[in-house]
Amino acid sequence: MTLTIYGITRSRANRTLWLAEELGIPYERVLIAQKDTGGSAELKRLNPFAHIPAIEDEGLGLFESLAINLYLAKKHGGPLAPKDLAEDGLMTAWSFAAATEFEPPAIEVLMNVLLYPAEQRDPAKVEAAFKRLQRPLDALEGHLAAHGHLVGGRFTVADLNLATVLGWLLVAKDRLQAWPKILAWLAAAQARPAWQKSQRL
Repeated sequence: MTLTIYGITRSRANRTLWLAEELGIPYERVLIAQKDTGGSAELKRLNPFAHIPAIEDEGLGLFESLAINLYLAKKHGGPLAPKDLAEDGLMTAWSFAAATEFEPPAIEVLMNVLLYPAEQRDPAKVEAAFKRLQRPLDALEGHLAAHGHLVGGRFTVADLNLATVLGWLLVAKDRLQAWPKILAWLAAAQARPAWQKSQRL
């Protein structure tokens, strides 16, 4: 049975599209935007919260993009997946950090630099977001300086999950100059053919 990914490209579904391309697994798409999810009985069958992305894989309905990616990486194996329980724990921890430490302020930056109409953008919220990001970005910079990647010295699903969040900060790229290791790591992630293909889907 083919993997089915629910969600449009310009959404968190892009995280799962990128991973599917990295893994080289076949999949089908159901193009649905978040604004259209409330009336979708099909989506609610897979995700009780009626958000995108969601997947259906061999009868399993799964939701939350970072969890979906951890599941798919472990199912299909290879260098993006954990090689043992310790790596599994670390990849889960970094993925949780992507959601808790980085994503909320990164969304504030993205919205107030790019997505909100110009008259609704608030530079003070961008300043506050970067103040909140200072400590986690410093911690990540140090980790990348020491290890090059998040887990196991190689590009894994943990790097992919966090890069999809921190990529939003590139709308304020000048603010990231203080973290050159992060900028280089992001550039390498977005140079991967699977990421580039996922942006065109």
